[in-house]
Amino acid sequence: MSTPAPIRGYTASKDQLLARLRRVEGQVRGIEKMVDEDRYCIDVLTQISAIQAALDKVALGLLDGHARHCMHEGAAEGRADEMATEMMAAVGRLMKRG
Repeated sequence: MSTPAPIRGYTASKDQLLARLRRVEGQVRGIEKMVDEDRYCIDVLTQISAIQAALDKVALGLLDGHARHCMHEGAAEGRADEMATEMMAAVGRLMKRG
């Protein structure tokens, strides 16, 4: 008897999220090939920038789902402050990149 998977903030858009991540994975493989082929540095950096933008979109989608679902549930359980602190720490980590 297996336990059903928990419902997460991204559950409703999981297929879209996975497709976006697969696209990013393909872009990373493309950069690997560019480096292997000794492509121009600026072209490689441009592709890295595109990947970062794509990952930012994934992160924003996850944050949106977390705020609308997980934090809502946490507030109903009396954990609103804890959940807000946790989310703001995650946002802080995302913004420190670089």
